[in-house]
Amino acid sequence: MEDREFFYLKRRIKALMGVDLDNYREPQMRRRLNALVSRTAAPNVVTYCRMLEQDPRMLEELRRFLTIKVTEFFRDPLPFDYLAKAVLPNLLAKNHRLRIWSTGCSTGGEPYSLALLLRDLSPYARHTILATDIDEVSLVKARAGGPYRASEVKNVPSHLLENYFRVEDGFYRVSDRIRQTVIFRQHDLLCDAFESEFDIILCRNVTIYFTDLARSQLNSRFFKSLKPGGVLFIGATESLNDGGEQGFARLAHCFYLRPGPARAESPSGEGLALSVGGRH
Repeated sequence: MEDREFFYLKRRIKALMGVDLDNYREPQMRRRLNALVSRTAAPNVVTYCRMLEQDPRMLEELRRFLTIKVTEFFRDPLPFDYLAKAVLPNLLAKNHRLRIWSTGCSTGGEPYSLALLLRDLSPYARHTILATDIDEVSLVKARAGGPYRASEVKNVPSHLLENYFRVEDGFYRVSDRIRQTVIFRQHDLLCDAFESEFDIILCRNVTIYFTDLARSQLNSRFFKSLKPGGVLFIGATESLNDGGEQGFARLAHCFYLRPGPARAESPSGEGLALSVGGRH
């Protein structure tokens, strides 16, 4: 795809979908779009854009192509183990009702994983779990609690799988008790407003195609949306290179803290591992 074709396609995508590809890394996005266009019957980019204007299904295919769909429950078990054993218990020691935001939630595996952990740790508390994604089709499945393939729930602890899922024709659905604890909403991280006062924000494997500038701006907005003492949870292959500039303190692999004035105590009476400068 030549430069002029790529720039033309970016302008048409922004006009048709409101998605600004200037926020995405150019080499990767150019390769992906070139592969998508080449799979269609369009002889060139201009014709492809005309087809997008005339065929809502093609436009929806493009929208889904631009969003990342790889998701599962308890994706990357080790960070989720740290979340369950260190982050959540110590946040609950300070506040028995947590406010959590799962960004780029796709079909719901991530926010439901949070809901399952909280049901184990504080079964009677009413936490707020907001889950957002740009793709409304994914959100339809998420709100319905499935169905999920066996491969998507393979990391769910056996007691949670047994107690909070039902099997239908070989697929898994989240029970209503868990499904009703998560609020799903369409949201574009790059242009929509952020809510605030969150104890935890999850942004995992969402920004891998974003430019460094876009990611830096998002990190700054996440920092402001967290409470002091709140935690940002990112993907296992990601890092927050500018975290210190934004004000974050590295807590552990995948976890960054917005420093706060209070230092909570662990159940053993020892200093909380979430404190800045703690060893992990």
